[in-house]
Amino acid sequence: MKPKKVLILGGGGNASVIAFAMIDASNRGDRKLEFAGYINDRDNVSQIEGYPVLGGLKDIAGLIAQDYYFINAIGKIGFQSERIALLESLNIPDERWVTFIHPSAYVAPNVEFGQGCVVMPNASLSPGTKFGKCCRVMIGAVVGHNNLIGDYCFFAGASCTGAYLKIGTGVFVSSNATFREFLSIGDYSTVGMGAVLTKNVGQNEIWIGNPAKLFLSQK
Repeated sequence: MKPKKVLILGGGGNASVIAFAMIDASNRGDRKLEFAGYINDRDNVSQIEGYPVLGGLKDIAGLIAQDYYFINAIGKIGFQSERIALLESLNIPDERWVTFIHPSAYVAPNVEFGQGCVVMPNASLSPGTKFGKCCRVMIGAVVGHNNLIGDYCFFAGASCTGAYLKIGTGVFVSSNATFREFLSIGDYSTVGMGAVLTKNVGQNEIWIGNPAKLFLSQK
């Protein structure tokens, strides 16, 4: 079976990190997906890290017609709802979002994914957790068991989330953040770098510190 040709939405940074992980997976023998290039509007370049930019967001309909598939790497702390609205406006069919799991990641057999998720090298995903669409679990992140996770969530490298969590849409978990069990985290919220979260988080809030405290409410 021919690999699916995948374009990553984004530029340098997370998009390139995912791209090179996909290339590494292919070199290890996992050739279900083939990284083909980027979709990028912002940087005004024809290539990134030596790989082609095949168009901008306005070109996606034509690229769908050319049988490309997609992974999202667009995101910005504090602007999650706007980025999600932009992605939804592109009308990419669910079946054209592909899920990439690096072969060095541990994923329990009954973990469930929506379309378009990414699981990076050395991540660990425990049993019974369910992810919505277009979630990203970055290098070395740990996600505990029996969590219910919404769409477009981001788990930065070395973050560690506990068990029995209810995590809303567009939640951003920063590097080295740690969550205890049985918490709820509202839509579009952010937990900062190195935070130790022991309390529930409301919608559109930013929590930082150890123990984590409310820093900013964007309601």
